[in-house]
Amino acid sequence: MSTQHTADHDAIVIGAGFGGIYMLHKLRNELGLSVRAFEKGGGVGGTWYFNRYPGAKSDTEGFVYRYSFDRDLLQEWDWNTRYLDQPDILAYLQHVVERYDLARDIQLNTEVTGAVFDEEALLWRVSTADGSEFTSRYLVNALGLLAKTNIPAIPGMESFAGRTVHTNAWPDDLDITGKRVGVIGTGSTGTQFIVAAAKMVDHLTVFQRSPQYCVPSGNGPVDPAEVAATKQNFDAVWEQVRNSVTAFGFEESTVEATSVSEEERQRVFQENWDKGNGFRFMFGTFSDIVTSPEANAAAAAFIRSKIAEIVQDPDTARKLTPTGLYAKRPLCNEGYYETFNRDNVELVSIKENPIEEITPTGVRTADGVVHELDVLVLATGFDAVDGNYRNMDLRGRGGRHINEHWTDGPTSYLGVSKAGFPNMFMILGPNGPFTNLVPSIEVQVDWISELVGHAERNGVRTVEPTQEAEDQWTATCKEIADMTLFPKVESWIFGANIPGKKHAVMFYMGGLANYRTQLADVRDAGFRGLIPNEEREGALA
Repeated sequence: MSTQHTADHDAIVIGAGFGGIYMLHKLRNELGLSVRAFEKGGGVGGTWYFNRYPGAKSDTEGFVYRYSFDRDLLQEWDWNTRYLDQPDILAYLQHVVERYDLARDIQLNTEVTGAVFDEEALLWRVSTADGSEFTSRYLVNALGLLAKTNIPAIPGMESFAGRTVHTNAWPDDLDITGKRVGVIGTGSTGTQFIVAAAKMVDHLTVFQRSPQYCVPSGNGPVDPAEVAATKQNFDAVWEQVRNSVTAFGFEESTVEATSVSEEERQRVFQENWDKGNGFRFMFGTFSDIVTSPEANAAAAAFIRSKIAEIVQDPDTARKLTPTGLYAKRPLCNEGYYETFNRDNVELVSIKENPIEEITPTGVRTADGVVHELDVLVLATGFDAVDGNYRNMDLRGRGGRHINEHWTDGPTSYLGVSKAGFPNMFMILGPNGPFTNLVPSIEVQVDWISELVGHAERNGVRTVEPTQEAEDQWTATCKEIADMTLFPKVESWIFGANIPGKKHAVMFYMGGLANYRTQLADVRDAGFRGLIPNEEREGALA
């Protein structure tokens, strides 16, 4: 039998991005709990605090890249471009923190290095990099889906005499204007950086491992009248978002590409190419792009035809043209392929001509050429989803580290909780929804708050999922993923970008509407699959 111990805080939240900010508000302002949020950065914003590289922006349209829970805020906050740049998003999040007086409970410049569950006290013991320890009854990880930096192991990296930077840690004092810049990586971040940097630098060398299917973003100014009309329609907008698959603010197609003529397919592809947005092109054109090899091939062929049409140098076009499935996280940019027509941009395919080493003056490739650089930018992405969890000393029952639980890949119950880790919750944890992230964050935070509120009202001291419930959710996520073409390509979505990392299903790909239904069903069944502590067995039923 456990004895009652007094905690420093009712809840500790790790991270102060979109997830941590909203979680702090829900637990403190709505449930009345004492809460402390720890943020390793020098300011709030999470991803949008750290990612300050040229070109950093959301590739979700701005009108749905915001919180929906505050109806007044939706009416008060304006936007003037279709997509929001990093400074705009950061300013928005800073405003939300100020609006709800959250800063007094956010401790900045504080990196959490460990969290261990004390089974006798039924408390979490949370340690920080400066050696401090704090206790709480609840622990919420808002660590960020894309936050654990991936630095590739390239010989000679430390010898480079210029500046080496990762896009996730862009220094305030770095101006690349007029410099010779190299960038390794052409994922979402890399392609954004390439488009922006090409207009600033003297020369840009792009080191590409895998060519990308990239569609236009359609970014541009938004008329104030359109903003006003959207604000009037926000109730319907958010109703559509919550009941959609991707939550990107457009209607997903219900028409199969294979059910229409070739002429109609081309018309629809062109229409959506002109509108812009990567998720729209993948999910708004036809309903079977990610499930039917034939439909996928048609979409891929269309994008390839655009590369051939846009890129003037035939060899550069060849290197830029993907040959495999169109089944990675969809990308969009303003003029990505057009950028390679610039005289100051050079493309190096490191599959054909690998990087041998970094030298004091630049990057030497297998052909013996040293690409001389002033700045080397690593747009090499993240150890996504579970990287930050594994990087902490995170231990649940029996002192077992999270890595012991995740030897075959990261798992969870509903993307928010983990067997063996009582009163621990995750925002955008493994096998959460593959969507526009802000609506998913709201859904998860609301659900966690409901569960915590329920436990508080019923005197339940700990709640955790059963292993059986977690195993069932893992199987569900795998079953849905296997219905798609996504697992058939090497992608960070399944951990393939990290050497030695096991290929694992990382997302629930059933869409936000279905995910919300799953959460509601669990809640309405008395939080099925979640067990209270031994002393109050059945109290949640």
